[in-house]
Amino acid sequence: MENAATPANAAGTRLWVERTGTRTYTGRNSRGAEVAIGPVEAGAVFTPGELLKVALAGCSGMSSDHAIAHRLGDDVAVTVEVEGAGHPTEDRYPELHERLVVDLSGLDDATKERLLRVVHRAVDEHCTVGRTLKAGAAITLDVVQP
Repeated sequence: MENAATPANAAGTRLWVERTGTRTYTGRNSRGAEVAIGPVEAGAVFTPGELLKVALAGCSGMSSDHAIAHRLGDDVAVTVEVEGAGHPTEDRYPELHERLVVDLSGLDDATKERLLRVVHRAVDEHCTVGRTLKAGAAITLDVVQP
């Protein structure tokens, strides 16, 4: 029986980071995107924890986007904020909290309630990052020579 989960990336996209200095890296994908990664004191970079949080917020936004735009228009302003303090001794985030900020004042109560249900369901069912964090993913690291 073939394993349902494979270590490949979507659409065959290659993902990697390259060292650019002491504790600083550039994250890249084979489509040409890049992001600076490093510690807070490095300045205009994302820390790995910030990238994790931004990935979660982006995933929630993307997962709920169709439902929100369908009801509020393609030009609707949406911001997904995310936060979570690190555990003081365990080097992990025990809890992450998201806030999807969108103006629902033009909707009546029944429509607003339906939209909120659809948004929550869409995120719960389709946000791969959130689903992965909730389920816990197995992680492996191989150290290889070039």
